[in-house]
Amino acid sequence: MQLEIHGLQKTFGGVQALRGVGLTIPSGMYGLLGPNGAGKTTLMRILAGILRPTAGTVFVGPHDLTTDAGRLAVKRLLGYLPQELGLYPDLTAAEFLDYIGILKGLDERRRRAKVPELLSVVGLADVAGRKLKGFSGGMKRRVGIAQALLNDPELLIVDEPTAGLDPEERIHFRNLLVSLAGARTVLLSTHIVEDVAQTSSRLAVLADGAVIFQGPSAGLLELARDRVWTLDLAGPLPNGDFVVVSALNAGAGMRYRIVADDRPVPDAQPAEPSLEDGYVALMRRKRTAVPVA
Repeated sequence: MQLEIHGLQKTFGGVQALRGVGLTIPSGMYGLLGPNGAGKTTLMRILAGILRPTAGTVFVGPHDLTTDAGRLAVKRLLGYLPQELGLYPDLTAAEFLDYIGILKGLDERRRRAKVPELLSVVGLADVAGRKLKGFSGGMKRRVGIAQALLNDPELLIVDEPTAGLDPEERIHFRNLLVSLAGARTVLLSTHIVEDVAQTSSRLAVLADGAVIFQGPSAGLLELARDRVWTLDLAGPLPNGDFVVVSALNAGAGMRYRIVADDRPVPDAQPAEPSLEDGYVALMRRKRTAVPVA
């Protein structure tokens, strides 16, 4: 299911959260990347039918989200995992999913089939009878995905799903999302570059309420081509027109990974770019008002 977004704006009081956002989101896995405060959650809430845009159009397949009929139609085919999912700590995982199934209008026969099926899909079948208050952060996020899948959605929206998870839980969650994208559109909103790098071949970058990049992940990576350098230093790093992506202890000194338009110091060595380097290069260009093209 494809999403078409044109000229989308959202204003809260005098604050413009979205500024003419235009995106085409195809079926499969799609990443929405950007810093905190970029407008990602506002966009996700509009796509989920929770907020109404101030201006612009949003089509989810044939459904116009700016109309009441369109929002109702989209809610029937939508699964949504917000940043903060309200759980009932004294319910078990199975009881919680059954309750959410009732709210979504699933009959008892369908709930009896879907709840154990989805607990198995998200790897929680063996703790179905455990109360949610004893779950780790990663387990709670998996319950969140399970509730989002109860109605077999054609569109799955997940907002910052791995924030606060430990590395092992984050890997498990990313793999789960990829496995779910085969038969549906999965929109992953995050500020964590690695989550997009490991899941999405197509993405958009949002900053200050506007889209500053959209296309294949390889296109974002190429923005850093010939602009990534490594440097080993025993002393302090000199000032310069560059961004330090990482600094690692290298025994006798530090090893720096740097994004800069030109070789920052004579001893710096060129390196192959990563998606993170491309993202850093893009945000650096935005700050200095250099065109992306």
